[in-house]
Amino acid sequence: MDEVSRFGTVEPDELPEDLRERIGAIAEKSGFVPNIFLALGRRPAELRAFLDYHDALMDREHGLTKAERELVVVATSSANHCTYCVVAHGAILRIRAKDPELADRVAGNPWQVELDERGRAIVDLALALVQDSARFGDRELAAARESGLSDDEIWDIGSITALFAMSNRLAHLTALRPNPEFYAMGR
Repeated sequence: MDEVSRFGTVEPDELPEDLRERIGAIAEKSGFVPNIFLALGRRPAELRAFLDYHDALMDREHGLTKAERELVVVATSSANHCTYCVVAHGAILRIRAKDPELADRVAGNPWQVELDERGRAIVDLALALVQDSARFGDRELAAARESGLSDDEIWDIGSITALFAMSNRLAHLTALRPNPEFYAMGR
């Protein structure tokens, strides 16, 4: 399969200037343009909104660490069977956690993966929201708080889980293929 997306892609030079600059900065740092930007770029306003919300959640100075944020993404994406996000964010998790195995262990079975107490609480909260958000409530919040997560951290987990539930579904809709470069990163 040679297609990146079943709806096609755009080239970075076809994007509006602000998006070209944002994507260019990411490409310069990573050495390649992640396929999600090429696929979502066909609808620039949506790509811009996606990037803004992603950055607001994933680049925060407070709350969860950057590695913990990626842990939420990999657990959420694994539960949603999203190959693109598991592969892409698994690479970022390997780098941020400085652990070449963690992402694969979480992706393989986020419900049973051995984690420290804090990591387990983070993943359990994300999975509770992923599995049946309509039943999510006081019991899950109490367990997270008892594990030492602050309300700000709980909000981070919920927001990241929600964003990536959407992202996972877009990846399914488009049959988005991971960039080959992601597979070797952080190993």
